[in-house]
This record gives sequence, C-alpha cells and structure tokens, in this order.
Amino acid sequence: MVRALITGGAGFIGSHLSEALLKAGHRVTVIDDLSTGRFENIEPLTSNPNFSFAIETIMNETVMDRLTSECDIIYHLAAAVGVLEIISKPIHTIETNVHGTDVVLQTARRYRRKVMIASTSEIYGKSTHSPFNEEDDSIMGATTKNRWSYAVSKALDEFLALAYHKESDLPVVIFRLFNTVGPRQRGHYGMVIPRFVQWALANEPLQVYGDGGQSRCFCNVSDVVKAMTNLADCEPALGEVFNIGSQEEISILELAHRVKARTGSSSEIRMIPYSDAYEAGFEDMQRRVPDIAKINRVINWKPEKSLDQTLDEVIAYFRARSG
Repeated sequence: MVRALITGGAGFIGSHLSEALLKAGHRVTVIDDLSTGRFENIEPLTSNPNFSFAIETIMNETVMDRLTSECDIIYHLAAAVGVLEIISKPIHTIETNVHGTDVVLQTARRYRRKVMIASTSEIYGKSTHSPFNEEDDSIMGATTKNRWSYAVSKALDEFLALAYHKESDLPVVIFRLFNTVGPRQRGHYGMVIPRFVQWALANEPLQVYGDGGQSRCFCNVSDVVKAMTNLADCEPALGEVFNIGSQEEISILELAHRVKARTGSSSEIRMIPYSDAYEAGFEDMQRRVPDIAKINRVINWKPEKSLDQTLDEVIAYFRARSG
C-alpha cells in the first residue's frame, strides 16, 4: 500500500486521481481549502477507511509538515484554476502557485518524499511552434498582461522543482497538462467543454470567443490519471518533464458545433470578442498541441478515449445532474 498525499485533491482531476489510487488499494489523504475544489467531488470516498481529508491551505506549513511525514508520495495539483480566476485574482494566482509549491517542496525534502508536480501547457506561452516539445522555448507576453502570470508562476514552479532535484536529489517528476476534461469539471472558471455542454442542454447560446479559430486538444481525465500514476512508478521519469495530452486537435468553433450535434441542441452559436469575455488586450494561444513522443517512449502511454467519447461522458454527467 502506497500512502499518497494529493494537494488540491477535491478538484476535478484530484478527485479522479483519488478514486484511481483507492481502487488500486492505496491510502489517500487529500488537502484542499475548497476555494475551487468541491467537497461533493470526494464525498463518496469519505466512507473508505483508506481515505482522509483535511480542509486547509497548502501554505499552512504546520499541517503540510504532518501530512508529508505520513505519506510516501505527493501529487501536487493545488493551483489557481482557469483563465477567469487568473485575470480576476492575479495576486492569489502567483502566491498560490509559487509559495504553495515552495512549501510542498521544502516539506518533501525534509522527509525525502517523491513529488509529482502538475504543470501546464501554458508554459509554452505564445510560441507558434507546434506540436510543443518539452525542450521548446517559452514565449511569454508582457508583465502588464495578467493573463501570463499563471504561465510564468508555473514555469517558476518547474525551475524550483528541478533545482530541488539537482541540488538535494529530491525525487520529482513534472507533467504538463493539456486541456484535461471529463465528468465533474465545471465551466465556472472558464473551462470550455462544460460551459458548452451546459448551454447546449439548456438550449442557450454557445459563446465562442474571438473568431473561434483557436484550436485545442482535449484529453480525458481517465487517460491523464493513468499517465500520472504510471509516471509515479517509473524510476527513469525522475527529474524529467513530460507532456500529457491528446493530439486530436479541434477548433473552438468546430467544438461548439460538435457539442450541439451530440446534445441535439437548438442553441445558436454566438461570437464574443475577447475584450468582452475577459479584458481589453487579452492574448490567447492559437494552437495548443502536445508532442507526446517522450511520455510514450518512457511509459508507453498515449490517450485511449476519443474526443467524442469524452464529450458523451460530460453530456451524460450534466444530464444526470439536471434530471
């Protein structure tokens, strides 16, 4: 039995990871301040004797010290969530990502615990090189644009984690997530698929930002969790950075039409300028496609579920909640 500590474990991805680890016979402790995570995501797990939950911020060093001393591995998922949150709360974004990760790494070093660090495709910034390889350069926007504070803060997390690995031989693995999606994800923080599905089921307009030509690759959360846990068990992964994502690319406008078709919705598709959706001068990434050759080579991983399968899972989830 492995004792896993999951920071941000009441969130969308964290709750799926908790389920998978418990199903595999491991012990899981979740720490989450419920600022963006939800207790209902993990409530079904609370009856499991191998599960425990602490409602607390990871920046509480006393609590983190105790929980880290009692675990074997940390999955560090706690972070600011979504573009809307990043733009409206830039101080919270930077402090949570940078100071929170610093606390996690310091306590992990104290007890020699392995740390799995969740990073993001935002790391690649405005680069037009695609697909993104782990060794590619980052191209960030100006510091006057809050939108890039998340990417820069996560880049600093990566630098810090790799520094701990190099100087202290701390076992760390970094994985960059590309648009993870599935049941339990909410549209509240700007996540596009749950927003589209909820609007479509209510026959309300689907709001597409910009010209809709920006493209993304959406990876099912079950595939992402498999990648994370397999990397955790892989010795050659230590001190390395990996992309985790699908390579099934789709434009946001095409995605809106796909959701309409799969829900049988009568919703109109409405184009919304970025300045109305976020703020004046908002900058977006036009393409976000991962190169997954490295993770495939190291742990023989690639996504199994298609976008249509994932959309159907999300649609079924929201239909069940409204039924």
